[in-house]
Amino acid sequence: MTDRYTEDQAVAAIARLTRTRITAFVEAEVVTPERSETGYMFRQIDLARMELLCELCEEFGLADDALGVVIGLIDQMHGLRGELRAVLAAIENEPAEVRARIAFALRAARNS
Repeated sequence: MTDRYTEDQAVAAIARLTRTRITAFVEAEVVTPERSETGYMFRQIDLARMELLCELCEEFGLADDALGVVIGLIDQMHGLRGELRAVLAAIENEPAEVRARIAFALRAARNS
């Protein structure tokens, strides 16, 4: 298994992906591949991102300009999920009485 994929490999791996779409995604800066002498080189994460972008285009009819906004929000959501996991792990390491106070404060905040 390779850790870099050419445009041809990306198009072969993602049924809905075309070279035109790759160009549009790169120009919209929603995918940032590496450049080589032979063209773009994509990481596995780029392939997953392009697959999601193709789905957003086809299933929801999103235009190229809207893709940047939507993918930016998705990126923020993933970042927040990571931060929330870190907070939860930190809370888990606290003594029981601290965890109980935090749980109480969370319930109070939800009910206000």
